[in-house]
Amino acid sequence: MNRSIRSVSLVAAAILLSATATAQTSTVEAMIIPLYPQGMIASLGVPEIREQLDSGDGTMIRNVSEPTLELFRPAPGQANGTAMIVAPGGGFVGLGYDAGGTAVARRLAQRGITALVLKYRTIRSAADSMQMPEVHMKEMDTLMARAKSGSSVEIPRFAGEQNALEDGARAMKVVRQRANEWGVNPNRVGFIGFSAGAFLAADLAIGDKASRPDFVALLYGGLRTPVPANASPAFIAAASDDEYQPNDAMQIYAAWRQAGVAAELHIYERGGHGFDLKQKGTTSDHWFDELVWWMQSRGLMGPSQDSPR
Repeated sequence: MNRSIRSVSLVAAAILLSATATAQTSTVEAMIIPLYPQGMIASLGVPEIREQLDSGDGTMIRNVSEPTLELFRPAPGQANGTAMIVAPGGGFVGLGYDAGGTAVARRLAQRGITALVLKYRTIRSAADSMQMPEVHMKEMDTLMARAKSGSSVEIPRFAGEQNALEDGARAMKVVRQRANEWGVNPNRVGFIGFSAGAFLAADLAIGDKASRPDFVALLYGGLRTPVPANASPAFIAAASDDEYQPNDAMQIYAAWRQAGVAAELHIYERGGHGFDLKQKGTTSDHWFDELVWWMQSRGLMGPSQDSPR
């Protein structure tokens, strides 16, 4: 198998796409909000590509130059005042927009949470999905070698991660500015990320205070340091048979606790990388309920009130 095809296979199978999610029926309302005024940020110079994956895993979006938030509001009378921004995975090359995005947002909205899917900027890739960017192929080689060796060294920053971080910070600002309009407590705005989206969530959790989420959920992501004492409280979840990041969830938890920051860790026996909402018949099937229980314990699921830090 040549390197291009091997890289695409890994993307589709695990870390870069996020797995398929069970379709959810809902009465939630959805709308698209641009993050920036027209022409404010540089374009990749190529059209955005939306592809339906042959595996049935939903939509993959590549060559994102115009970041947006897609808003999913709870049914009338069901909102609890908490908001959650959802960042799909995709290695900063593409976005597994349905599996790690809209499916999760709909499930959150069904529980009274105002959810917003973040379509953040990606790096440029060829129109042919089998021709992955060289920088991405090198990142994958580094990731695989690290997993094979069992190294605990922090994963280097990905190409495109900085642009995504700017978009994540902008998204936090937009949600807090429009909190009153959407019936959200500006002190109860969280951020959940999957795979690459979890790296973005970690960046925000330890970054600038003005754009720091009030809480984060990191699913099969990796460590970003240094972790300050006022980092966002974190719900951390992964599977012990994750073939790409076997020890990263424990690293995140240890760093959070060493900094004295609240964190909860769930490592499932099986689930692999990218389990999202897909039912696998393993304990990883229950991560969403455990996230909700954690949020409930922090006062984030009832009538609007300040969340504990």
